[in-house]
Amino acid sequence: MTPLNMPEWQSLVRHYSDLKYLSMREQFVLDSDRAEHFSLKSGDLFLDYSKNRVTKETMEKLLSLAKAVELPNWIERMFTGQEINNTEGRAVLHIALRNRSNTPIMVDGKDVMLDVNRVLAQMKDFSDKVHSGEWLGFSGKKIVDIVNIGIGGSDLGPAMICDALEPYGIEGINVHFVSNVDGTDLSTTLEKLNPETTLFVVASKTFTTQETLTNAQSARTWFLKAGQQHDVAKHFVAVSTNAKAVSEFGIDTNNMFEIWDWVGGRYSLWSAIGLPIALYVGFDNFARLLDGGHEMDNHFRTQPLEQNMPVIMGLLGVWYINFFGTQTHAIVPYDHSLSRFPSHMQQLDMESNGKVTNRQGQRLSYKTGPVIWGTPGTNGQHAYFQLIHQGTQLIPVDFVLPVNSHYPEYDHQSILLANGLAQSEALMKGKTAEEVRAELVSEGFEGKELEALLPHKVFPGNRPSNTLIFPKLTPELLGQLVALYEHKVFVQGTVWNINSFDQWGVELGKQLAKAILPDLQSNDEISVHDSSTTHLIKMIRALRN
Repeated sequence: MTPLNMPEWQSLVRHYSDLKYLSMREQFVLDSDRAEHFSLKSGDLFLDYSKNRVTKETMEKLLSLAKAVELPNWIERMFTGQEINNTEGRAVLHIALRNRSNTPIMVDGKDVMLDVNRVLAQMKDFSDKVHSGEWLGFSGKKIVDIVNIGIGGSDLGPAMICDALEPYGIEGINVHFVSNVDGTDLSTTLEKLNPETTLFVVASKTFTTQETLTNAQSARTWFLKAGQQHDVAKHFVAVSTNAKAVSEFGIDTNNMFEIWDWVGGRYSLWSAIGLPIALYVGFDNFARLLDGGHEMDNHFRTQPLEQNMPVIMGLLGVWYINFFGTQTHAIVPYDHSLSRFPSHMQQLDMESNGKVTNRQGQRLSYKTGPVIWGTPGTNGQHAYFQLIHQGTQLIPVDFVLPVNSHYPEYDHQSILLANGLAQSEALMKGKTAEEVRAELVSEGFEGKELEALLPHKVFPGNRPSNTLIFPKLTPELLGQLVALYEHKVFVQGTVWNINSFDQWGVELGKQLAKAILPDLQSNDEISVHDSSTTHLIKMIRALRN
């Protein structure tokens, strides 16, 4: 099935042709209540999508497309544990990890909530022991540093959450994240730590991930310079399903926190992969994060499509990617605590929807996922915003703005918010040649000097953006925000008829790396590669010697 052949898609093709030059500035003049007509709320999260190149008719047609691809049915299939990850024969149940209502979710005749609640109780018990001092290091000292060793979803999600919730951190507990197999990452982390007071969380579902196990083995070597082999169990815990490999490493399997195959890595921060979050901010705050995710889940599952925040954001993305031909999407949080938020969303979106075949294995003839990028607010204004404002590419932007700061003693928040709001307004309005001319005249420019400068100061405007506003970045709000983007990605994958929950694209590089590694570690005859790779291996050998 291809959406291109649907009448609803073809209707959007014709509609785009009619309004591709629609002026948002004019639309705001024609409709003084436009902001009210194109906005909605979920809990404490408010979305203003009025600064998009859409009309009421556009949204009706996009919603008709969502119904045509049976989006409500796909949502229900996910929430009821059906195998919507068809290439791996799995359910997709990150929503179960934050199912605070405890409504049974059945997979193969078993309620998965029994296992979810068991692991949550284990996480609470363990984090409480660390905080109370019941769990001590081998020399009897309290744990003060948590080092998470993982990669991909076992790193980015928890790291982003810990950064964002820094104001909620438990006093006396520090958290560190090591993911890169480059020894610099581990070395620069360990050089600041004391092995007697450090706890390592090794996060690998299979306990075979090369980068993670390499870092974990090196961390154990570092630890054993101070402790004994039997002390490893007091300083290393695991998030995995491979009890045998965990035990062989020296970790007590009683301190192995289970994760299931229906949890994708980029959706796993809600699971035991979130153990460093619970250790850093306390289990109660981790539970509040789950509460927020569950609130967004209920909104996504129960609200009609036209009042459904993930649906609206997902359909707007389809509108720009498939009809305007955009290739990238910027996410710009005006909150320094959310510095890693764009990176997490990058993995979430691009690993989920970076696909070239549909669910049936047929090659696609239309675009799917965009390149996701961004950085915190005002920093970006002094870097890439030039391209967004006056470049030749159309780049939709999400502005993410908390109204209140956790650090009100410095009166910066109004300046921060003014900048965020001004950027979205400037992208929409732009600045016409007439406005620039009047401005230059008022500044004393005239004649050839004025005419030469004028075109450089014109802003085309009509550049789309969404604005997300919320009172304060709390654990609940952060849970809502992350779940919002997770569901947005699912909406787009459903429209494109792709499986958003596998990631075969990451496998090939791993396979080839295993073949290249022996060639780098010895001077034996090089195995068969292309001429470029062979030449590079020889050069590396020569430089190393």
